[in-house]
Amino acid sequence: MNPTLPALFAALGLLVAVPPAPESALERASEAATEAAPPRTVSAWLPYWDQETGYRDALAHAEQLHTVSPFWYQAKAADRVEAHDNAEDTRIVDGLHKAGIKVVPTVMETLPAGALAAILTDPKRRANHLRTLLVVAERGDYDGLELDYETIAPTPEPAYRKVRAGYAALVTDLCAALHTKGKTCAVAVTPQTDGSGRIWDYPALGRAADRVRIMAYNLHWEGGEPGPLATPQWYDRTLAHATAVIPRAKIEMALPAYGWDWTPGGPTRHVTWKEAEALRKRTGAPYRLDAAAGSPHFTYEENGRERTVWYQDARGVAAHLPVLRKHGVTQTGLWALGFEDPAVWKVLAAG
Repeated sequence: MNPTLPALFAALGLLVAVPPAPESALERASEAATEAAPPRTVSAWLPYWDQETGYRDALAHAEQLHTVSPFWYQAKAADRVEAHDNAEDTRIVDGLHKAGIKVVPTVMETLPAGALAAILTDPKRRANHLRTLLVVAERGDYDGLELDYETIAPTPEPAYRKVRAGYAALVTDLCAALHTKGKTCAVAVTPQTDGSGRIWDYPALGRAADRVRIMAYNLHWEGGEPGPLATPQWYDRTLAHATAVIPRAKIEMALPAYGWDWTPGGPTRHVTWKEAEALRKRTGAPYRLDAAAGSPHFTYEENGRERTVWYQDARGVAAHLPVLRKHGVTQTGLWALGFEDPAVWKVLAAG
């Protein structure tokens, strides 16, 4: 209808039923897209050493990512947290926000043996460290902060209870302070199964943090014998315990997009999925997926020595996800952006 006609009819004293304006095709498409959009169930770490690759990867899968954690900060002392190379890139923060992704940088540490434990068990030094972390949280337009403190993991028996309590106190105070600023709080922990991971007070961390990211990898690691980084059986034990003491909605199972390349008596090498697949094809090794472990592996020869590679790909992740579903865990993490088999995103989308 011509928009001038209703006014003309009204002037003539005629009653006219004006039909509502038709919904535009753009509005209909927008509503349909909103209804069809899958829930964002994935978080991922952004490595500072290959930041541009990881950033492009995040944008390409923005519809699945709720959070990206740039691996940007390193605690060096109670009162000192330093930025890694390429950290605090506002272009990346702004780009992730524009894509609807939260930015929650990671603070990790590589303090000398015993140094972190000394900070955690001294209330004054712990409070000093808390203030330092809160300054970091305000250094950019961040949505929160994540702690990934791992040097305390091998704390000896006589001291571990005190260190565990100190770390739980730090996380509790940090999360409370971040929440007052409207920011989220995440913490990375190792799996707590078969007597390992005792340093983490799962119940206390689950109460305090918004996200507890279980780094569900390194069942076999660079310092041990060759084998899968994870298995469904190991995930089952991990989640049976974790879901008993942490709300399921807070748990993220962080999955590996990498592997290890072992040789007896020689150095172990870290390989991303991309590097592992390129190596397998270059050496002519056949693809093999271990049915029990749900992980690919192969062997090859280098300078007269046999090397063994175990890594993870989309097929392996698909074999592991049923365990997560069994325990009602829908949130996953990925170490790390730019490392992964591209097909893994479809697997994660399918749940």
